[in-house]
Amino acid sequence: MKPRILAGLIGSGIQASRTPALHEQEGDAQGLRYLYRLIDLEPLQLSIDALPDLLKAAELMQFTGLNITYPCKQAILPLLDELSDEARGIGAVNTVVFKAGKRIGHNTDCLGFAEGFRRNLNDVDRHRVVQMGAGGAGAAVAHALLAEGVEHLSIFDVDANRARDLVDNLARRFGASRAQVGRHLENAMAEADGLVNTTPMGMAKLPGTPVPPALLRAELWVAEIVYFPLETELLRSARALGCRTLDGGNMAVFQAVKAFELFSGEVPDAQRMLAHFQSMNTSQ
Repeated sequence: MKPRILAGLIGSGIQASRTPALHEQEGDAQGLRYLYRLIDLEPLQLSIDALPDLLKAAELMQFTGLNITYPCKQAILPLLDELSDEARGIGAVNTVVFKAGKRIGHNTDCLGFAEGFRRNLNDVDRHRVVQMGAGGAGAAVAHALLAEGVEHLSIFDVDANRARDLVDNLARRFGASRAQVGRHLENAMAEADGLVNTTPMGMAKLPGTPVPPALLRAELWVAEIVYFPLETELLRSARALGCRTLDGGNMAVFQAVKAFELFSGEVPDAQRMLAHFQSMNTSQ
C-alpha cells in the first residue's frame, strides 16, 4: 500500500501559492493519498515566534513534513534535530521531514534554482553577477550560482550584516574571492553579465523592483525567484530592453519536485509538474 502524505507550507502571505496544487496533482497522478495544507501566518495573525508551536502541532497531527518559505527559512534552523549537508552548508531550510521522532531539515531551493538556470540560461556569460537579497532564498541561490560557475558574485541586501554573513558562508565552500558584499549598485550593474533577484520585491503584495530600471541594459540576463506574478516589474522592464530572462516559476517547480520525493519516497515526473504549473498560470 502506498503511503498517505499530509504536508503543509508555513510562510506569510502565501494564499496565492501554487505549491499545494503542484503536490496534490502529482500525488493523484501517482495514486497517492496526498493532502497539502497552507499554514499562513498572515491571516492567522502570527509571527515567526509561533514556529515552535506550529512545528509541535504538525508533529501531533502526524504531518509527513512541511515546506518552509519567507520569512521562516532561517528562523526554523534552531528548532530542528538534523540538517542535510546542503541545508547546513547553505544555512537555510525550505523542507522539513518528520521521521522517527526527528525533525530533519533539507534545502531544495538550491537544486531548484540550479535546474531552472541550466535549462534556460546554460550558455550565458557568468563572469560578474549581481544578486539582490541575502535571506534564506538568497543563500540557496548564491550557492547555486557559484556552483554553476559564476566567477564573481556581488551580493546586495538592506541588512549589510546579513550580506556579510552570506559572503563568509560562501567563502568556506567556494574560496574567499568568489563572492563579495555589494557596495555600489550602479558600478556593479555596469560591469555585470547577469542580475538575480532573491528578495520578495515584485510579489503581488510587495510591488516594485529591487533595481532601478535605468540600470538595466540589453546585454544583461535577468533571473527572478518571485513567481506570483510570474512576470514581475523587473522581468517586464528587462524583456522590454531585450534581455534574456528566467522567471521564478522554474525554481518553484524544481524545488517542489525534490520536496515531493522527500515527503513521499516516490520519484515525481518533473516534466508533468512543470506542465501543470504552466497550465495554472495560463488559466489565470
